[in-house]
Amino acid sequence: MNHSINFMRVVILATAACVPAFAASGADLPPAIQALGETIVLQTHALGAQVYECKADASGKTIWQFREPIATLMRDGKTIGRHYAGPNWEIEGSTVVGKVAANAPGATSGDVAWLKLNVTDRHGDGPLKDVTTVQRIDTKGGALSGACDKAGDFRAEAYSADYIFLRK
Repeated sequence: MNHSINFMRVVILATAACVPAFAASGADLPPAIQALGETIVLQTHALGAQVYECKADASGKTIWQFREPIATLMRDGKTIGRHYAGPNWEIEGSTVVGKVAANAPGATSGDVAWLKLNVTDRHGDGPLKDVTTVQRIDTKGGALSGACDKAGDFRAEAYSADYIFLRK
């Protein structure tokens, strides 16, 4: 079985299945992920999938473990970039890499967490060149947990989110 072809089918279907969310204002954000004193550089909407791999945990039991995101970043209905493992965000000639600093639960158990990520590396002269913080908010879908049958299997869970890029 060609996993990459099946994976791409899942991503395409997952992307089509997600409905755009509307961003919360700073006052609506959980305190853990607020970025007080920072200025918004750019906000995008992401459509894609959170990819999980079936792996053995410390006790030898196989469970779904997060592997990577894959998403299209959109603004005003147009694709402007992508989000992928690292985590990385690439937009119009600039790339940032983030590290999770804080999180808050999604609205439901099926939604991945809202995040605050500190930028650890950046490249290029595009719109992300001065970004110091990334927030992931208004998540829909993407969460997966529990046992799985066969180590090495992959599963992509559709998700959408808004990403806010900020600078100090």
